[in-house]
Amino acid sequence: MERRTFLLTAAAGGAAGVPTLAPGAEAAPNGAANAPSGLALPVPPQSAALGTTGRDWPKVGGDYGNQNHSTLQDITPRNVKRLGGAWHINLEGGSTGAYQQCTIVVRNGVLYVETTQQNVFAIDGRTGEVIWRTSLGTETTNMRGVAVAEGKVFTISGANIVYALDQKTGAVVWRKPLIVDDNGGDDGCDNDSGQCGGNSGGLAGAVVHWDGLVYIGTEGSTAGARGRGYALDAKTGDVRWTFWGPPGPGDYGHDTWEGDSWKTGGAVPWIHPAVDPELGLVYWTFGNPYPRTDGSSRGGDNLFANSIVAIDAKTGKRRWHFQSVHHDIWDADNVMAPVLADLLVDGRRRKVVVYGSKTCWYYVLDRRTGEAVHGMEEREVPQHALQKTSPTQPFPGGEPFVSPYPELDKTTRPVPFYPTGGLYEVFWDRATIIFPGAGGGADWGFPSFSPRTGYVYVGYGLVNSSYSNTRGGRVNTARPLGELFGGGLVAMDPRTNTVAWRKEGPWSLAHGNGVLTTAGRVLFQGRPDGVLEAMDDTDGGTLWTWQCGAGVNTVPVSYEIDGEQYIAVLAGGNGLPFPDIPRGDHLWAFKLGGTVGQAPAPTPPSRRNQIRTAAVTGATARDTVTLGRVWNTSTGAPGTTENTVAQNAMAPQHLTVPAGTTVTFTNPADNTQAHGAVAFFDAEFDTGLLMPGQSYTYTFARPGEYFYNDPAFPQSTGKIVVR
Repeated sequence: MERRTFLLTAAAGGAAGVPTLAPGAEAAPNGAANAPSGLALPVPPQSAALGTTGRDWPKVGGDYGNQNHSTLQDITPRNVKRLGGAWHINLEGGSTGAYQQCTIVVRNGVLYVETTQQNVFAIDGRTGEVIWRTSLGTETTNMRGVAVAEGKVFTISGANIVYALDQKTGAVVWRKPLIVDDNGGDDGCDNDSGQCGGNSGGLAGAVVHWDGLVYIGTEGSTAGARGRGYALDAKTGDVRWTFWGPPGPGDYGHDTWEGDSWKTGGAVPWIHPAVDPELGLVYWTFGNPYPRTDGSSRGGDNLFANSIVAIDAKTGKRRWHFQSVHHDIWDADNVMAPVLADLLVDGRRRKVVVYGSKTCWYYVLDRRTGEAVHGMEEREVPQHALQKTSPTQPFPGGEPFVSPYPELDKTTRPVPFYPTGGLYEVFWDRATIIFPGAGGGADWGFPSFSPRTGYVYVGYGLVNSSYSNTRGGRVNTARPLGELFGGGLVAMDPRTNTVAWRKEGPWSLAHGNGVLTTAGRVLFQGRPDGVLEAMDDTDGGTLWTWQCGAGVNTVPVSYEIDGEQYIAVLAGGNGLPFPDIPRGDHLWAFKLGGTVGQAPAPTPPSRRNQIRTAAVTGATARDTVTLGRVWNTSTGAPGTTENTVAQNAMAPQHLTVPAGTTVTFTNPADNTQAHGAVAFFDAEFDTGLLMPGQSYTYTFARPGEYFYNDPAFPQSTGKIVVR
């Protein structure tokens, strides 16, 4: 059987995609792609030990189960159009130099928020007045949210220091440097830190506090860090335990790493965990192994990469784990913050953890045992001997929430001439487009579980990725230039792990674009174009929108002061998957009857993966594109040697000419390979394959932006802008 055919038949039930309409549903109003035939009810009372939201938003994720649900209900589908700005401030003086990923925490009417610029703020939730501001230094990192407990505000810094600040004043109570300097790759292990070779990594994720302990994650898998999660004493900062992503000698799972590959194995927990206080378990998701796309040096399943691990909250010992992708070579790290919920499944009350993913599947597991609630089947998948691929991969019962295979008639259509495949397609030295890819599926979208509807909601991305074994000078093109991006919002019924409804649109919503649901039956989610959207939680129909002035790549929250419900969000943009998402420092609070107006709309990101090299005029390039060569900016001419691996081996890669210009595409006589230039997706021109010494001319009559690539070396992509 051909590999492509095998991949399509390997999907659940043999289907290559997900039906966009739930059975019995009708088209929904106001932009929702389809409406549900019924809600996922009844929902049993949720465990009181998970905590609750309401007047406060006590932690990132809302409660210990990361449900991102507010019990406030004053804002409803009937009155949400009256929502206006209660207040708005610029935390960093209006700076647009950094993106922001922090979710707000609210305690007793005070908002606690931090910026990439390493400043922590306490803000009056009624007025927006800054109560205190504390700087943590100048070495920046992703700041995704603080923990507030025991009279302290706990956070990390870019210098890999954990801080406890006084909740009332912001003064430093204690500081704990947590990561040592790099050890290099040949000196074995640091016995004190456990760091082994590679890069020491950095602190990451929102901080979580429970019962006297503070939980801190790490990042750095792309540099060969050995991932670990820490538990610190909240009173002193002392490390109580460390859980290593790649297990060391003598530890469970060590034998799943070939040789010493565990020392630089990645598997970093870069998103915050969930906590079940009744069971005394922390549920942490660990990312992909290192190297990301080359499995040749790390044979085995590579635990605990691509896994959710239930860890004893007090001792750091593994209770159970589930690995969603064995021996990952697709960057399918599945580190979305897990959601804990209590459900009625086939009449039986189940305590579940919902773990979801770049694979476009949810894995619904019993949170006591790790048992798959809807079953799990290990299915044969394509194999590649050099990549040392796993013979099987786990497929849960139910269906994927987005098709994990590219669809040629949709946004996800791949850039031409690349080898193309879906989930678990294999590759080696040829750049191969894989869907859902590194930025696709749910990535780190921060889902919400609503006890009012029974649905789990998450934003998703439609982003093709191109993979090869990038070591040894091979092709490296993570996202093909010129491709289109898209995405949407999906509601899943966790009782059956099937799609209730899906709302697709022009924006990828899988990179911090978290979902807030409320007891008032209004759902909030932000977009990369700066718009915060309120939707009906029944069908996704749009109820209200607001321009925040920068991309909203954080989770909206809700709180209450003096009987008034507020919605708050930090809008500061992001860098993925759109590199031109508008950035800023806008902190917004909204209430019914608010009088502060919307921000001016920023320039929205391009829906294509743009070529961003400086434009070269036709006059400078003599209206000629030289194939298989890289433009030399110092000489203002094509390079002198052939290049078959770079993305910019079109000289110049970005050409601007007036309408009516005839452009010559030439393959120099001293090249050794055939090259060409074919426009996509508009079929404007096609040079065919040109042998060394051959040329082709084309006259551009109409203004526009024309992407093209080389059919022989498709990663080499250019753009001609006709004015």
